[in-house]
Amino acid sequence: MPRQTYFARASDITPLWRIVDADGQVLGRLAARIAVPLMGKHRPEYTPHVACGDYVIVTNAAKVVLTGRKAQQKMKLHYSGYPGGLKKESYASLLKRRPNVVLENAVRRMLPKNRLGRTMFRKLKVYEGPDHPHQAQRPIPLDAQSLQLSP
Repeated sequence: MPRQTYFARASDITPLWRIVDADGQVLGRLAARIAVPLMGKHRPEYTPHVACGDYVIVTNAAKVVLTGRKAQQKMKLHYSGYPGGLKKESYASLLKRRPNVVLENAVRRMLPKNRLGRTMFRKLKVYEGPDHPHQAQRPIPLDAQSLQLSP
């Protein structure tokens, strides 16, 4: 009798809570490390069409680092849809004004662009400082060894 492929159901998955300290971390590398547990790709029961990822808490988002001259050269664009409605802001000023938006955008762009990706993104909690209101969930520190990622 041939083996049957196992597909996890949403009810079979018990999500864990992970915590990451963004102090001194490079933005893109940190976003890539966060996207893996959000999608659930670190789990042996990973199923592409089910949100089987973990919750991720990010603290100290204001202390994330951009390498090179990206802080001055990279721009956040917003277009209102009206003529002359294009607004630009450098990542340096955006990082001062709203640091969690910088990290959230980087992670959001690494997730699938569909309903499932939006569900995964809701499991991301980003905070500017070292404090967060999720102590009751007893989050586990997120590091490369806990996810068994290749270097």
